[in-house]
Amino acid sequence: MIPDTPLARREFIVANTRLQAPPHVPELRLHLADEITPIWKLTEEALAEIGLPPPFWAFAWAGGQALARYLIDNPGVVAGKRVIDFATGSGLVAIAAMRAGAAQVLAADIDPFCEAAVALNAEGNGVVCAFTATDLLDAPAPDWAEVILAGDICYEKPLAERVLAWLGAARARGASVLIGDPGRSYFPRTGLTRLAEYQVPTKRELEDMAVKKTAVWAIP
Repeated sequence: MIPDTPLARREFIVANTRLQAPPHVPELRLHLADEITPIWKLTEEALAEIGLPPPFWAFAWAGGQALARYLIDNPGVVAGKRVIDFATGSGLVAIAAMRAGAAQVLAADIDPFCEAAVALNAEGNGVVCAFTATDLLDAPAPDWAEVILAGDICYEKPLAERVLAWLGAARARGASVLIGDPGRSYFPRTGLTRLAEYQVPTKRELEDMAVKKTAVWAIP
């Protein structure tokens, strides 16, 4: 049975993951699954029954790793600023932003498991991140957000289009917008500025190769 309380979700994550370093961001520690198939099969059917997505929070995806790497290497991007990490998953990017000196970070994800994952992972890295399960796409980005970060958001066409429109509107109002992406199918090929490119170690079960060329982009 899938846990349906915050405490039970936390216990489920602890029981099915291990605190370890993402390969491209070894400065950090996350509760990650060692093997993909067991936890995916364990949760997939039950999560679908209650309308939740698969356990994306249990893995360090290539786009998020690249974005986290960029923030740690370029802390001035977020230092002293108020930040949103959209579709936070494990909280990797949110935690990297806090470690880079952000004034505050709101980690946002509609999957309630992510609240427990973000809290556990933030504790493991000595930072604090706020969390919301509200679907931020239902309204314009908050005016207070100075930087919006988004990793691995272009794997489904309808979602990618909706998120990119929302991010574009936030940029037009003055927020800085950074996106981490490993060349997913629905990532736009024009209209963005490439800031950095990395070779990110990942898992063949997650991606189509063991090392994924991944870039960090800005909406100009």
